[in-house]
Amino acid sequence: MIFALLLALPMCAADVTVQVRGGGVVRLGLEEYVAGAVAGESGVFRSEETLKAMAVAARTYAVKMRGRHAKEGFDFCDTTHCQRIEMGAADARVRASVEQTAGEMLWYRGALAFTPYTRDCGGRSEDAEALWPEMAAPYLKSREDPNCRRAGSAAWQWSGDGSRILRALTRSGLRAPEGLDRVVILERTASGRAATLDLVGAGGSVRVSADSFRLAIGREIGWNTLRSDRYQVRSGDGRIVFEGEGSGHGVGLCQMGAERMGEDGRTYREILAFYYPGTVAGVTARGFSWRRLSGESMVLMATRDEDRAVLAAAERIERGLIERTRWAAPRGIELRVYPDVDSFRNATGEPGWVAARTEGRTIQLQPAEVLRAKGTFERTLRHEIAHVLMEEQGGSLPVWFEEGLAAFLESGAGAGKARVPAEGDLRGDDPARARRAYAEAQAEVGALVARYGETAVFDWARRGLPAEVAKASASQAAAKSK
Repeated sequence: MIFALLLALPMCAADVTVQVRGGGVVRLGLEEYVAGAVAGESGVFRSEETLKAMAVAARTYAVKMRGRHAKEGFDFCDTTHCQRIEMGAADARVRASVEQTAGEMLWYRGALAFTPYTRDCGGRSEDAEALWPEMAAPYLKSREDPNCRRAGSAAWQWSGDGSRILRALTRSGLRAPEGLDRVVILERTASGRAATLDLVGAGGSVRVSADSFRLAIGREIGWNTLRSDRYQVRSGDGRIVFEGEGSGHGVGLCQMGAERMGEDGRTYREILAFYYPGTVAGVTARGFSWRRLSGESMVLMATRDEDRAVLAAAERIERGLIERTRWAAPRGIELRVYPDVDSFRNATGEPGWVAARTEGRTIQLQPAEVLRAKGTFERTLRHEIAHVLMEEQGGSLPVWFEEGLAAFLESGAGAGKARVPAEGDLRGDDPARARRAYAEAQAEVGALVARYGETAVFDWARRGLPAEVAKASASQAAAKSK
């Protein structure tokens, strides 16, 4: 039997909010948002496999980066700053790519991967650390991309006069000297892209990041101007001339290279494995590097050394419950502690407001630090271990009694109204109704303990409910259904 413990955590919604052109905010289901992103970012692709790779990358990005504009009251904008959304362009091909990969995301060691993508890497990708140090990852290192080369990555040139560039920079809030007439590349990244620029003019010189410079030019003058940071720059005849290759920031999946791989017959999983090496595609959390720690009566599966303390706490709680209830000890309990809420949610299928899930002798837990921050770490362990112990006794018990007795052992009689809740409320997807049902079951067991005593109620885990209690609870359930 499967049990889940509710936790007062925010529910992780299955939709996203997007600010669309004109300033309005719309709410979209996740898969609908992904269809709009695939249409906006890669709808013209010919390869069905490349479209599917893009669907997985766009979906993973959306879940990983949800809340990017939270301070402004929405999750994402609909431009390339987040992902370009074109809902009207989501045709049958695009929607098929989304449907055929529904729910699939990329995982790295059990956590969601960061999956940026770029139009054309120019034959060599960029290291994520060069642009976003906080998002550095082993699967986002600079590397040669022969697929992009074979796809025909083209060189480009753009020139602008200093006064126009100055206006664009100023409008984007960047400092630049008056009389701007020269741009000098001071530093390059490991991939050869410009990293730091020196803007020189009659008013002196100002240093600026190449990425900020490119984004400012794109916003104010056009995205077909300074297409990437992979360029050389010179000045002459009153113009500042940029000559480069590639398009976009260069990090992650190169769309030109991915399209070529699709045309060569590679599957979407092969495309994703090339551009995000070491990640694993799946509907649930994948790629965990589990460490096995054995105790006296339990085994702990964790991804971090600091979770060792969970094993000691769990064994102490198990001993206390066995001493109190006189129940037989199980042959072995396995604890799995996930590294973050996302990986717990996606591995178990439970929403974020569920703290733990128990099936048989396996207890799956949200991160210990999350439970401790909520003040529910010990309660959660006690509740789930109580379920395992009850299952071991072999009695045939209704769900409401098992949940109520586990909650009673966790924290006493509680403060709910004593009655038998509907099983559908205990197992439903409405967190408020589920919490109320759990409180009712806990209070009902508390009332039974007050009437029959702890020893007798604990013994029901072996013998099943006595006839008078089973009949009374059935009558309550019948009355509630009328």
